[in-house]
Amino acid sequence: MTFSFRCSRFHPIFSTRFPFSRPMYVPRPFQFTDKPELIAFMKRYSFATIVTVREGVPIATQLPFVIDDSTEALRLCAHFSRVNEQARYMETETSLVIFTEPHAYISPSHYDNRESVPTWDYVAVHAYGNGKILPDQEAKTRSLLQTIQFYEPAYLEQWNTLSETYKQSMLQGIVAFELEVTDLQGQKKLSQNKTAAEKQRIIQHLEASEVSGERDVAAYIRTL
Repeated sequence: MTFSFRCSRFHPIFSTRFPFSRPMYVPRPFQFTDKPELIAFMKRYSFATIVTVREGVPIATQLPFVIDDSTEALRLCAHFSRVNEQARYMETETSLVIFTEPHAYISPSHYDNRESVPTWDYVAVHAYGNGKILPDQEAKTRSLLQTIQFYEPAYLEQWNTLSETYKQSMLQGIVAFELEVTDLQGQKKLSQNKTAAEKQRIIQHLEASEVSGERDVAAYIRTL
């Protein structure tokens, strides 16, 4: 059997606006609105948190996502453990998927003005939409294979040698879904409101860090 490593399709409709006021607080200097850049960030930092409301209470799960932008509709594909009750609310409630990874503490020692306080620089993307559960085995298999293809293509050879009994037991233990994004919001808080000299000191400090995420923040600041 030949499998396609992309989400199954269902009436793609993409809207850049959600039918209520924008819920992500983004001060004007930190706006992040370029769609290709937003998608690239999601693909780079694809281990994200999905939040869904259950009877008025938010519940969340951390999942590896596959971001499918092969059509006008943007889809996020992943799977829950079958025992995770969050899956029961995917189709009836709007979910929020939070993509965030590089962040860094910014000391006021980098600023010219002594009357300054510490802050944090970071990049984050929020994706909203309703999920669709993939109920049949073939759709779940496609979802699992596309995850392998995205995260470790070399593992596909090993997967193909596993017994069908084992594969089916793995598939029975998951709930695969895809979420069509109806609103995409982002924020880049990267010291845009600081002077060139202050930003240069911040960059130099972060580039010397042993923490890879802090070095990533420095690289993002340099792109502004």
